Amino acid sequence: TEQKAKKLLKFVGLGNRMKHKPNELSGGEQQRVAVARALINEPSIILADEPSGNLDSSSAESLHKLFFELRNSFDQTFVIVTHNQELANMADRKLTMRDGIII
Repeated sequence: TEQKAKKLLKFVGLGNRMKHKPNELSGGEQQRVAVARALINEPSIILADEPSGNLDSSSAESLHKLFFELRNSFDQTFVIVTHNQELANMADRKLTMRDGIII
């Protein structure tokens, strides 16, 4: 499992940050760790609720691209809840909810 964790951290672009403590990582790097952590047990679906909500635009864009790289490389399914229209428009399928109703 340690080898798998190292592989995932390298894949998400954190191969050179493995020995760093969480408070030594940027917000974007912390989100990438969270993605790797979610992938470690090979779940069928990953649920992400506003994954880039606290990130600057550059880090958010990088994280969004990562989701699609993971989808393609690991054949992974992501369900992402977001207010970010750019991210929503990149999805294979988009559902819009207004006042608790899917429209």
